[in-house]
Amino acid sequence: MFPGLGGLNPKKMQAMMKQLGMNQEEISASRVVIEKSSGEKIVIENPSVTKISVQGKESFQVSGDIKEENEKQGISEEDIKTVMEKTDSTKKEATSALENSEGDLAEAILKLNE
Repeated sequence: MFPGLGGLNPKKMQAMMKQLGMNQEEISASRVVIEKSSGEKIVIENPSVTKISVQGKESFQVSGDIKEENEKQGISEEDIKTVMEKTDSTKKEATSALENSEGDLAEAILKLNE
């Protein structure tokens, strides 16, 4: 964050940040969901969330295990790709099969292979 301050202890770093009008706060969270305008969701499991306040403005830093979901049934992009690969189908066909099988991966593959 501050070049050349690699050896600074955390308490001194916090004091310097406070002098600059910066505050950092860890937020306990079990899951973070970002809803995209396209209707898909980005779900972050086991997140590490930090709220950073700088001169009255707040931002959040989030990291963790990421997966994307289709809004309709909670169908992940990973499941859609798997169905596409196993059945040589289009994304639309794979998504439709997963929706019709209520997200059951095996059933969707079987239906498309009939």
